[in-house]
Amino acid sequence: MTGALVAFLCLFLGLVLQKVDKFPSEKAANWVQAYLIYIVLPALALLYIPKIQPSWGLLIPVSAAWFTFFLSWGIFGYLGKKLNWGKNVTGCLIIVAGLANTSFLGFPVIEGLYGREGLPIALLIDQGGSFLLVSSLSILVGSLYGNHSESLKQVPLKILKFPPFGFLVGTLMMSLFQIPTPEVLIPSLQIIGKTMPSMALLVIGLRFSVDLQSISSKFFWYGLGYRLILAPALVWLIYSQVMDSRSLEFKVTVLESGMAPMITGSIIAIQFGLQPRLASLLSGLGMPISAISLAIWYFLLG
Repeated sequence: MTGALVAFLCLFLGLVLQKVDKFPSEKAANWVQAYLIYIVLPALALLYIPKIQPSWGLLIPVSAAWFTFFLSWGIFGYLGKKLNWGKNVTGCLIIVAGLANTSFLGFPVIEGLYGREGLPIALLIDQGGSFLLVSSLSILVGSLYGNHSESLKQVPLKILKFPPFGFLVGTLMMSLFQIPTPEVLIPSLQIIGKTMPSMALLVIGLRFSVDLQSISSKFFWYGLGYRLILAPALVWLIYSQVMDSRSLEFKVTVLESGMAPMITGSIIAIQFGLQPRLASLLSGLGMPISAISLAIWYFLLG
């Protein structure tokens, strides 16, 4: 609760600083954004990924995050091209709506509703799903749909040069060969990792602006509609065929699929110039709105 309070105070601070005359809010947002991408994401990868114990049993709940991301890419990629939305709008919706806030929002919600028994499942979905996706495929989408879109031949090089991806590959190898993170690094990595929610919300606050035009934008509601309604509904429908619908694993998988858009996903979208205002609005305003949809899903799940 203390961490959540600090994070939301940072959101409020960002909103206040944005209104201060002569304060370089855009430059400050870029600095914090660089800190998140080049320091925090690699630190989180080194802290959590080596702890994952690879096994076939993990694939079902973890695959839900991958399923909803690819589905987002398929739906918005198709509609964007067919309806001429523009590459920036399409790429923003693919990334931000395709990634759920399975950690900052997901962990406290799951623990509050199902107790600590639900946290290991949520952690697996976050680290094996959302975190891997935001460190890999979201960069691919950003490269393809961003302001400086490269040819397909150049995209792999850009991904390889992106620091979080290098750490992701390294930590996946550590997980595969069961090489633990050096104990001496863990305290520092934990301190850096704990700054992620507050710094991410500070960036959102520095860029966040709500107006009637933004809220009434069809793209805003398309993104939220997919993330909060369609994605968990399809996970429920499909995964109930291979999981016990009364099990804790199933309930956590569905609820994690219905979390608000991921803050880090919006940071990646902003980094690639994919509709920064829309990206900030989806992740920032999506959190309070998701309280309603999550309550409904929890009730329906029993």
